[in-house]
Amino acid sequence: MSLPPSFGTSTRSGIPPLEVRLLRNGIPESRHRVHAVVCDARGRVLMRAGDPQQLSFIRSAQKPFQATVFVASGCADQGESGERGLAIACASHAGTAMHAREAFRLLWAADLEAELLQCPVPAGRTSPLEHNCSGKHAAFLASCRHLGWSTETYLQSDHPLQREVLKRTGELLGLPGDELVTARDDCGAPTVQLQLAQMALLYAHLGASEQPDLEQLSRAMLAHPELVAGEGRFDTELMRRGHRQVLSKGGAEGIQCLSRVGEGMGVAIKVEDGSARAKHAVALHLLRQLDWLTPTTLQELHAVFLRPAPHLELEVLGELRFD
Repeated sequence: MSLPPSFGTSTRSGIPPLEVRLLRNGIPESRHRVHAVVCDARGRVLMRAGDPQQLSFIRSAQKPFQATVFVASGCADQGESGERGLAIACASHAGTAMHAREAFRLLWAADLEAELLQCPVPAGRTSPLEHNCSGKHAAFLASCRHLGWSTETYLQSDHPLQREVLKRTGELLGLPGDELVTARDDCGAPTVQLQLAQMALLYAHLGASEQPDLEQLSRAMLAHPELVAGEGRFDTELMRRGHRQVLSKGGAEGIQCLSRVGEGMGVAIKVEDGSARAKHAVALHLLRQLDWLTPTTLQELHAVFLRPAPHLELEVLGELRFD
């Protein structure tokens, strides 16, 4: 995979990664090393901590961009899915009855059965609709039905749907889609390997409100944050308390992406050891530095996500620096 010569490059070196420490009664017990980058919609690295060219799979933070085929094809409008349907298509949800019902509605509108879903049935559950990726898979299947593509092989990397996802992702990055490296995600769908700066660029586009399909998806996520993750979960609580100003979508293995709505700025975070608690701590730390949330909102989120118990606290060392 090649990049334009100026993409993600740094004009100076030696900007260290962030460090997250777990404190037990104020005494450090564990440490996590974290890279973070802020990009604008032209792909310029504005600020960073650590390596903007750090490679990782984007995992579930890719979901809004996988859902662009559902929107751009006209499938979402034809099925009258509305904002709730778009939100569940972007979701990594909790598998509640509410979440399963919204995913089912996408299938019902396309005259499809839940048995066609190829995401796994979660342990202790009874239906693939309860899988956290069921909304994405339902949107995949609905798109295939609308476009006349096979619904049996929709997860294969050479399927027209997956090729279209890569093409559209590549266009946002200024790259041919067939240059992107993919691997199988845990739900069975392809996920793409990107530099951290590329992830931030995607989220700069998502929040810029300049492309109709991305604007529809971002508006739906902000209107229905309870569908994107679930009650008490980080993405939901951040978007709910952020007054529709900040988009938030995480992925497995320490991936967290953010964007400032209407400003064309995206943030991408990667925790080297894959820790979820560390990515949430860094996200709040950076939102404070970037002044994207009010002090009251940050204090509320800090109490929920940075103090897992009265005797435990997460502390972030370091800051973003201008590149």
